[in-house]
Amino acid sequence: MALDGIRMPDGCYADGTWELKMHVTDLKRDVSLRVTGEIHIGGVMLKLVEKLDVKKDWSDHALWWEKKKTWLLKTHWTLDKYGIQADARLLFTPQHKLLRLQLPNMKHMKVKVNFSDRVFKAVSDICKTFNIRHPEELSLLRKPRDPKKKKKKLEEAEEDDLELEGPLLTPGSGELRSIYSSPGLYSKTMTPTYDSRDGSPLSPTTAWFGDSPLSEGNPSILAVSQPISSPDILVKLYKPQSLLDKAKINQGWLDSSRSLMEQDVKENEVLLLRFKYHSFFDLNPKYDAIRVNQLYEQSKWAILLEEIECTEEEMMMFAALQYHINKLSIMSSDHHMNNSEKEVDEVDAALSDLEITLEGGKTSNTLGDITSIPELADYVKVFKPKKLTLKGYKQYWCTFKDITVSCYKSKEEAHGTPALQMNLRGCEVTPDVNISGQKFNIKLLIPVADGMNEIWLRCDMEKQYAHWMAACRLASKGKTMADSSYNLEVQNILSFLKMQHMNPDPQFIEPITTDINPECLVSPRYLKKYKNKQVSHAGCPGSIRDLISARILEAHQNVAQMSLIEAKVRFIQAWQSLPEFGMTHFLAKFQGGKREELIGITYNRMIRMDASTGDAIKTWRFSNMKQWNVNWEIKMVTVEFADEPSLSFICAEVDCKVVHEFIGGYIFLSTRAKDQNESLDEEMFYKLTSGWV
Repeated sequence: MALDGIRMPDGCYADGTWELKMHVTDLKRDVSLRVTGEIHIGGVMLKLVEKLDVKKDWSDHALWWEKKKTWLLKTHWTLDKYGIQADARLLFTPQHKLLRLQLPNMKHMKVKVNFSDRVFKAVSDICKTFNIRHPEELSLLRKPRDPKKKKKKLEEAEEDDLELEGPLLTPGSGELRSIYSSPGLYSKTMTPTYDSRDGSPLSPTTAWFGDSPLSEGNPSILAVSQPISSPDILVKLYKPQSLLDKAKINQGWLDSSRSLMEQDVKENEVLLLRFKYHSFFDLNPKYDAIRVNQLYEQSKWAILLEEIECTEEEMMMFAALQYHINKLSIMSSDHHMNNSEKEVDEVDAALSDLEITLEGGKTSNTLGDITSIPELADYVKVFKPKKLTLKGYKQYWCTFKDITVSCYKSKEEAHGTPALQMNLRGCEVTPDVNISGQKFNIKLLIPVADGMNEIWLRCDMEKQYAHWMAACRLASKGKTMADSSYNLEVQNILSFLKMQHMNPDPQFIEPITTDINPECLVSPRYLKKYKNKQVSHAGCPGSIRDLISARILEAHQNVAQMSLIEAKVRFIQAWQSLPEFGMTHFLAKFQGGKREELIGITYNRMIRMDASTGDAIKTWRFSNMKQWNVNWEIKMVTVEFADEPSLSFICAEVDCKVVHEFIGGYIFLSTRAKDQNESLDEEMFYKLTSGWV
């Protein structure tokens, strides 16, 4: 009597085989196979395909174990080694699936992405598809939910949201693969090509987008900024109302060391592709037309949706730059567009300045005078809020040497003992400027044993402010004015202030036209402010629209001569000059603390913050960090420093893995150097960010 058909109580057959249940997603069929635990995964897939007897390319398919949320990619492993038994149910499904990606410019693209790759690798492939260099700076974010909107209305809004369905793009497939194999795609020595009509840098993207809706010839739609068509778009999009709302958005970052399927991402789901790490490396206009434009778009939307605070003067400057960029983007005449390689080369310097500013002062080949360190000495007004609240500012003769500010009662006493002395290493530096009011303040939060001391410096004029602010920013990083980035920092600050001036010659101001559309250039908060101004000045002629348009056109005179790429770069520079730039917030409870607070993470430090006011309580620099780790059982992050007590906190409403990855990610980015080859050390990234690899 044959025993192979006799089934035992445990579900196995007498001959040692058992039934493995699988679902083939493409065919929507359930299939069972008789297997043993010794059969390897490759053999299971081979038997399955033979049983299906369907002529089809199955090469992209793999087995997915639903219960364990695991891809069975090691085809030489046996079922026993994976721990798969008769109660398991496997999916036989394609690894590449459709995603709807919302790019930084808020447009949607359908892309086929490998759902079995780690997110870090998947993002790298996506960025190759879009010709965005340095994909390590980007990642994928789940769309934030507006708590004020009902789910049904939210889904309807998503359907209408700035839809741009391009052709199906598959990283590494077909004609794209020949582009990837070209050794020059990411080489800094490649010869750039330019558009024959307007001379703008021609991205390799055009070669494979061709005449599709993505291309429009200049060189692709992804490198061109499109004006916001209606103010209704701003109304529909989610705007965080508080620091806590901003912290909740950051709950949505995907884990870079796990695959999309492992994180319950579904086919056709909308994910946001965003610059996650605000450390932008080696921006080059010859090859980065798309990258610069998407950076500009992300910064533009961050300002319009009030994800980052700015003053009214700054808002008008941003609006003027947007208006200028919109005008140049839709013009086709050679006069208004980049028309030669010389034009592109001229903006290289601005991009270098931007990189130095964003990366915290990486030096160029110019070493400067290493025999002497520049100093500042001038009368500066000083204010100590906690001790002298009622007395206000007091004038001192202040000297700035190395990273220390010394304050004397008079110039004559400068050789004696200072009345006040401040070491600025590790301090927080925040501008408080109002051009029209001639207010040039520098807020310093200086670390001390029990927290931070608050000191305010007030300068008399722009030039003095630029030099002192630049010196303070460098000193906070432990650098002196001998650093080669000091003069560039001064020039960037002066340029930023100049763009905010609102008193150009009236005869050069353009007449107000209907194409300005100020409701699409200014954030809702400032639109509301101007409405209130009109109510309080009811007798004043002209509409709110005309009033804002006039302010924008006035500010536009400061930027009217800029080329398109320069205007985008200046917009990005102005964005990074804002006090909150690059700050990613998380809600956390610190060890020993009684209530939940905020932790802010930037490219070079962590900041403990008051959750209601956003005021900094304590700052820790990454340069002073010895190590960091996570207790995964209690979800506690612990950071140890060279000469300070260790820091421990538990994350609230967000997986501590997200915070851990931000810290490790910025450490990883700080190791990049221009003399390295273009390949990424993925394993090093996982080692620094995953916590368990």
